[in-house]
Amino acid sequence: MSNRRKKIQKVNQKVLIATVDIGKKSHYGYWRSSSGADCRPFGFANTRAGFDTFWRTICTAQDQQDADSIIVGFESTGPYGEPLVHFLRTKTVKLVQINPMHTKRVKELSDNSPLKSDAKDPRVIADILQLGHSLRVIVPTGQAAELRRLTTARERAVTDRTALLNRLQDRITIIFPEFLTVMNGVRSVSARYLLKRYPFPEDIIRLGRSRLAKRLHALSKGQLGEKRAAALIAAAKESIGITEGAASLRREVRYLLEQIAGVQRFISELEAEMETYVGMIPYRNSLLSIKGIGTVTAAAIIGEAGDLSAFRSAKALIKLAGLNLYEVSSGVHKGTRRITKRGRPLLRKLLFFAALNVVKKGALMHAYYQKRIQQGMPPMKALVAVMRKLLRIMYALVRDNTTYTAEYSILKAA
Repeated sequence: MSNRRKKIQKVNQKVLIATVDIGKKSHYGYWRSSSGADCRPFGFANTRAGFDTFWRTICTAQDQQDADSIIVGFESTGPYGEPLVHFLRTKTVKLVQINPMHTKRVKELSDNSPLKSDAKDPRVIADILQLGHSLRVIVPTGQAAELRRLTTARERAVTDRTALLNRLQDRITIIFPEFLTVMNGVRSVSARYLLKRYPFPEDIIRLGRSRLAKRLHALSKGQLGEKRAAALIAAAKESIGITEGAASLRREVRYLLEQIAGVQRFISELEAEMETYVGMIPYRNSLLSIKGIGTVTAAAIIGEAGDLSAFRSAKALIKLAGLNLYEVSSGVHKGTRRITKRGRPLLRKLLFFAALNVVKKGALMHAYYQKRIQQGMPPMKALVAVMRKLLRIMYALVRDNTTYTAEYSILKAA
């Protein structure tokens, strides 16, 4: 029997369906019994008192409708629903979530109208639940919960750092555009050191070639020296950068560099904490045994996916990442297979960068990636295939409580 048929049977067997349309300050609740009896959607505040009101209402309905159990469903939402989810986790209910795309498509069936309202949406969610379309709610606990918070905080910090670096590059384009060409941007330690102390062309010229070469050599650990110093001095002498408003621009450059340094320190602190919590995960060695998967990547994947050992199959994990495939075919037309992208986007992003690591020349999946390319698969689709394979490997290692062996197929054949 398919999972969907099991879901439909479970929902229709003396189960009270309770649904919530999540809002920022208030939510709308609704219940429906297996016999078809229901209530008018009712509002309740996003407070402890409001949650207690919702819980009393559905418990009363359960008694009146003689229901054996309660299923509470809601749309996959942002942070506004988290307090309610954690409140309901302590109750004797099954929590499920609905894909917002399903709500959007089903809502017109109820009244042949695209109307969206707080009163209509909870009913639509109940309709979808009765059709057997729902996803389990993954609420990380313990170390996994800490890792999720650390991962999202790190992602926001990285976004902030990128924005600050872009602003810094914009300022340098005005005052010393040639610097960006000679130093390949503003991201390197050497570039930011020079900009903090010598942001204008005249500062570089005044420093002199000899002293500039020595500082570049020390900062880059021997990678840069006389040649780069000479190029920078020559660029400074021919610079087209403006000189008007120099004092204000100098101040802004210094401010941006201080902000970037502060964000970088925060990211380093987060990564140190991630390493600490990963050390508490029982199956950490299984994930870290995959060459190309570092501690921060493993921590972020656990934070986004939750406890990997709790998944029923690798297929469920792939679906969570939005890497499950679909195609649109009709008659003689066969559509192109694509990934749904309906899972957690950050998990997908993490896997993408992990895939880039493992397909490098001499890396773990270089041969697998090249084989897909030789078969005519576009590079991006080949990377997606690597991402899917990585997830299957991770799931198998955690399930079997073992470590990765690159020569496994050879050993098995022997």
